[in-house]
Amino acid sequence: FTHPKHEDGSSSITQMMYKNASVVSERHRHRYEVNPERVDVIHDAGLKFVGRDETGTRMEVAELPRSKHPYYVGCQYHPEFKSRPLTPSPPFHGLLLAACGKLDSFVENEK
Repeated sequence: FTHPKHEDGSSSITQMMYKNASVVSERHRHRYEVNPERVDVIHDAGLKFVGRDETGTRMEVAELPRSKHPYYVGCQYHPEFKSRPLTPSPPFHGLLLAACGKLDSFVENEK
């Protein structure tokens, strides 16, 4: 994760869902990518690119801080490839937790 903290001091929820890993290995989706010339404009407008590829040029994970939205996460890879019915991938697990109101307690227990 290239930006593990948001400007408001909160941590990246995606990184927390990956048990605070600094590096995540997932299969990249090649069809669409963020125009590198627009990254700063998008970032300054509020959508934070918290994860990038190993070169730092390709945006892999974007999110809004939790102060703005309970769970607004997007990824440019295929989290479904590592998901199983009883062990969902971290992005899906976070979505399920947020949907049933249990994300806050999960995050507290992970600290």
